[in-house]
Amino acid sequence: MTGAKDVPPIHGSAARAVAELLGSARLMALGVNRPDGWPQVTTVGYVNDGLALYFVIARDSQKFANLQVDPRASAAIRPEGAEADTVGVSIAGRVTEVTDPAEVERLNRMVFARYPEACAFCPGGASVAVMRLTPEIIAPVAVIGGRSRAQTYTLGEGGAPPEADPGAGRGVSALF
Repeated sequence: MTGAKDVPPIHGSAARAVAELLGSARLMALGVNRPDGWPQVTTVGYVNDGLALYFVIARDSQKFANLQVDPRASAAIRPEGAEADTVGVSIAGRVTEVTDPAEVERLNRMVFARYPEACAFCPGGASVAVMRLTPEIIAPVAVIGGRSRAQTYTLGEGGAPPEADPGAGRGVSALF
């Protein structure tokens, strides 16, 4: 297993390429830790703002209870209908609840712009929670010639990528 010190920080062009990939998909497999140690994975809809992922879950769900005990989570995302030589991303980070009404409204505007038919983050009183997954480790994964390849990156303090920008604009496939 590779230690965190062996994993390079994500650079600007990689961060933009991953954010573009995140913006091209609608669903993620979200894995959280259950109290008994077994992982729980479910599929949820999301919207991204850069590398941050936002989703809604029911407050009375097992997923919400699990995240209250252990905020660590992983997500796997692959664009819908992707075939053959394709790219996806695996993200590990921590989940926090978004409670600021102005932030929820900003997220609503993002959802409405991306999915005019949806109202995913509409206020639901005490029944739903808007959650943010802030990445700490990002691993774009490509299937090239039938074989998977991954490049793992860490993020800077607070989930922000460093400013370095080698190879800007080359897309996710250039990471492999």
